[in-house]
Amino acid sequence: MTTSDTATHTQPFQAEVSELLHLMVHSVYSETDIFLRELVSNASDACDKLRYEAIASPALLGEGDALKIRIIPTKTAGTLTIADNGIGMERQELIDHLGTIARSGTKAFVSKLKEAKDGLGLIGQFGVGFYSAFMVAEKIVVVSRRAGESDVWTWTSSGGSGFEIARASDEEAARVARGTEIVLHLKDDAKKYLEAFEIERIVGAYSDNILFPIELVPEEGEPRQINSASALWQRSKSELSTEDYKKAYQQIASAFDDPAMTLHYRAEGRYSYAVLLFAPSTKPFDLFEPNRKGRVKLYVRRVFITDDADLLPGYLRFIRGVVDSEDLPLNISREMLQNNPQLAQIRKAVATRVVNELEILAEKDAENFAKIWDAFGAVLKEGIYEDFERREKLLALSRFTTTTGEKRALEDVVADFKPNQTEIYYLVGDSIERLKSSPRLEAATARGIEVLLLSDPVDAFWTSMPMEFEGKPLKSLSQGDLNLDLIPRVDDKDEAKDEPEADEAATIAVIKAALGERVSHVKASTRLTSSASCLVADSQGPSRELERILAQQNRGMRTKPILEINLRHPMVTAITRAQAGSKTVDDLSLLLLEQAQILDGELPEDPAAFAARLNRLVLQGLG
Repeated sequence: MTTSDTATHTQPFQAEVSELLHLMVHSVYSETDIFLRELVSNASDACDKLRYEAIASPALLGEGDALKIRIIPTKTAGTLTIADNGIGMERQELIDHLGTIARSGTKAFVSKLKEAKDGLGLIGQFGVGFYSAFMVAEKIVVVSRRAGESDVWTWTSSGGSGFEIARASDEEAARVARGTEIVLHLKDDAKKYLEAFEIERIVGAYSDNILFPIELVPEEGEPRQINSASALWQRSKSELSTEDYKKAYQQIASAFDDPAMTLHYRAEGRYSYAVLLFAPSTKPFDLFEPNRKGRVKLYVRRVFITDDADLLPGYLRFIRGVVDSEDLPLNISREMLQNNPQLAQIRKAVATRVVNELEILAEKDAENFAKIWDAFGAVLKEGIYEDFERREKLLALSRFTTTTGEKRALEDVVADFKPNQTEIYYLVGDSIERLKSSPRLEAATARGIEVLLLSDPVDAFWTSMPMEFEGKPLKSLSQGDLNLDLIPRVDDKDEAKDEPEADEAATIAVIKAALGERVSHVKASTRLTSSASCLVADSQGPSRELERILAQQNRGMRTKPILEINLRHPMVTAITRAQAGSKTVDDLSLLLLEQAQILDGELPEDPAAFAARLNRLVLQGLG
């Protein structure tokens, strides 16, 4: 051992570390809890490393205490100590690990921290680890003895331009038989972290499932363990009860209901990770937030990393739980979260497993699946629009209100097809009640055809795409042409023999002249049996409901609708009999349009003119 090894040695930080520490010391964040998570995580890593190295060299563990982490608040001295009996560090390791940012972040982090309004968020995402302690400490002393070594070293810094390395005093060496002790001399505004309840709160939130015991050692009283030291998701399913899962769900999700579905498994192979996921039985308050943020927490080797890793697609954002990877680095950054190939494979595999589990639940436990569908059906249907790979599965999972009943699966609808029926028919609108009274249902109802009634806003989006189920196309009753002639009517009536009373070409010409530019086209309807008129959209454009939603969001213009008329209806035949160009023709033509708008839940373009027109026709009818 050289003289330089035994003497106190002062060394500057790497340039990026100095810049980072300046930001830590001179910036004020609204929350600083993250420092304790990082130091406890580092201590857990040290214990893990010793456990691994001891496989080849059992003597490293010796006959000392079991691996554990201790947190020691000392109010009289104003210090908070985090100690572990893990692998420890030699002199050069202290310099390498605590003197360079390469061990716990990237140079890019420093520039991002400068720009960020919320430094805490970045600290948590980038995991700068040890350096975050300078947010709360004016001075840090690290005492460390590597397992199997006799030398004990201290590392000291006040967060300035450098640090000191020196041989530990006899007292310090006596305290650290193996591992690392970090003593934080807290700033005056950080003394709250000396309170036992604050320490327990942070450990409970971030580190409860670290596998090593975390002991709180108060100045007075006996040390006590403050974490469970058991990651439930790492345990075998055979060891756990329904009550265990319920408690885990309520803790992880901060919920009070019972889970409607539990998914617990371990993936082995190229990547290893444990999964514990739950589907709630009630709708959370933030389900329809614009950012569609998920709530599945990412752990790495039982250390909480983030709940913002987008581990599931947006349409599964109601799922709560944990994914715990054995392979990802603890200091995984936001860029890595987005682009890491391991995480991409985990995302894909977990999403597929969740959808498969929902399929099993739908088949074997209809009651609990119904709870999920009632609460999250509208969210799951977002996947039909977004997830081409799983679209068929999601369509099969979907449950619909139809003209026949509620919670009908497409499989049931297809099984009840009428003779010669080849398409699945649907109608989109803003409420089930209005859809049930829509005149567009009349031709289908006359044939006993079951029609899907779609009233969730997302329905207007996923139905805008060409869609089929088991080879059966989905067809809108409010868009494009409709031909149901091959499907027999329930009353056996032959519509071909029921000649219309109005002349088609002449009537259409008169109505189109009266309406002018209010409609794009007027045509005879094959949808209507008793109503006078309805509005439909062209087969090549967006549906009227989708246009309405986009217009409300200022994201699109409304196109002119197509007016379909029932040539057998008395109001239409009255137009044919009236004198062309007369006030009666104009009033009746406009009334056909306006009543169709009202049945769609829309106001007439000019409500006052509509009222006056209706009054004229009523008085005229009264003679």
